[in-house]
Amino acid sequence: MIEDYRLDPGLAKIRIVLVETSHPGNIGGIARAMKNMGLSQLVLVNPKEFPSQVASARASSATDVLDQARVVESLDEAIQGTKVVVGASARLRKVSWPQLDVRETAELALQTIEDGEVALVFGREDSGLSNAELDKCHYLAHIPTNPTYSSLNIGAAVQVFAYECLMATQIESVHNKGYRHKLATTEQLEGFYDHLYQALQDIEFLDPSKNARFMRRMRRLFNRSQLDVKEIDILRGILTAAQRKAGINPAEAAENK
Repeated sequence: MIEDYRLDPGLAKIRIVLVETSHPGNIGGIARAMKNMGLSQLVLVNPKEFPSQVASARASSATDVLDQARVVESLDEAIQGTKVVVGASARLRKVSWPQLDVRETAELALQTIEDGEVALVFGREDSGLSNAELDKCHYLAHIPTNPTYSSLNIGAAVQVFAYECLMATQIESVHNKGYRHKLATTEQLEGFYDHLYQALQDIEFLDPSKNARFMRRMRRLFNRSQLDVKEIDILRGILTAAQRKAGINPAEAAENK
């Protein structure tokens, strides 16, 4: 007997973001994988070819996902308005990033969509996500594979993540749901990081020319904490007080940066 599953409407708050996809067939295959698992929100960052008959053919009966797909020019635009951004990566970085496995990613996504949207970001077929793009992500997610053959097609990777998101709707999340305040948005976090970068220079703690990886480490620290809106306000208040103590007008510093 085939069970009739009722999809969780929260799945519509999970964005699949594809960065500079080179083969339109992969876009179509991903649309099909998404619809199979109840996901519908597809965002394409500078795809090489889209719209495409090849993509539509590969999508089969999931052309509605393609029709609703948004094409944007930057990752910033693609993740605008989200609460959590997870970057899928097959390679390790020099600066270790907060990492989740696929199942943990799905559980975090289902916990977060009660309060906002989630972006799952996938990079180029040949090179993945750049370090600059990874800086925009709060977590890195990795699919364990056979160490002697770790190559995984991007469509297959999205299918694995989408499947785990669907399965997570059937189980209780292990993450804490008791946030008193809403999680900070991507824009609020970026505003905080800009403020932090400026304030640390104003108080002569940070020399950008000698600390190239410092802000990446700071992003790692605060992304791991999942800051809420009240915590962002507190931290920015501390930064403002430090700037004033150093004789700096925060508003003027922001305008002149």
